[in-house]
Amino acid sequence: MTSDRKPVFLPSGDRAFVVQFGSEIDPEVNALVHRATSAIERADLDGVVELVPTYRSLIVHYEPLLAHPGDLQNAILSLDLSETVESGGQRIVEIPTLYGGEFGPDIGFVAENARMTESEVIATHSGTDYLVYAMGFSPGFPYLGGLDPRLNTPRLTTPRTLIPGGSVGIAETQTGAYPVASPGGWQLIGRTPLKLFEPESDPPAIINAGDRVCFVPLADENAFLEIEERVRDGSYSVTTRQV
Repeated sequence: MTSDRKPVFLPSGDRAFVVQFGSEIDPEVNALVHRATSAIERADLDGVVELVPTYRSLIVHYEPLLAHPGDLQNAILSLDLSETVESGGQRIVEIPTLYGGEFGPDIGFVAENARMTESEVIATHSGTDYLVYAMGFSPGFPYLGGLDPRLNTPRLTTPRTLIPGGSVGIAETQTGAYPVASPGGWQLIGRTPLKLFEPESDPPAIINAGDRVCFVPLADENAFLEIEERVRDGSYSVTTRQV
């Protein structure tokens, strides 16, 4: 494997193993995880069933009747990661977001914690392209890195039992968006009218690990409702760009 970091292989049951590239949350480590994912997909290794990239490691699920984990690990070590970058570059997904008010009930607390005005919180939060380190805890939920340290905010002391789908929040050093209605303890600062996850769509999630995300502020509730209606009738296209 052509890389300055040699991976560590860790067992994960009898049908999977972990390929660990580091012990810290770091953009370079995460980029290596995604390059390895791409390389394994291109190699089309016999027996590999599924690949799950995370912050600093990759889980390889395999069929034990078709492949031995040791053989797969040796095959992975032989891959050249320098040739796995897509020619089109990294994708940035634009997420229209209405900040504050009933759509972002915790923005006042975030502003107070950051010693900013709410307008400054919006400008700061929407002024960054965030790296999608991993997808979890529910389908389509993007864990985003690159939050301005001034916006670091503790989680809610008591999580909410139900958060509307599309809610954008902050927890500690990360930001993210809830794809579907669910419980959660993040500080909510806004909401997007986009459907971040729809099981019947192909692909079901509009954001993938390794992408970047940019939140685009909406002017008012009318703008939110207009996009929401277009999403509902299928006339809205998610804006993406390459870097």
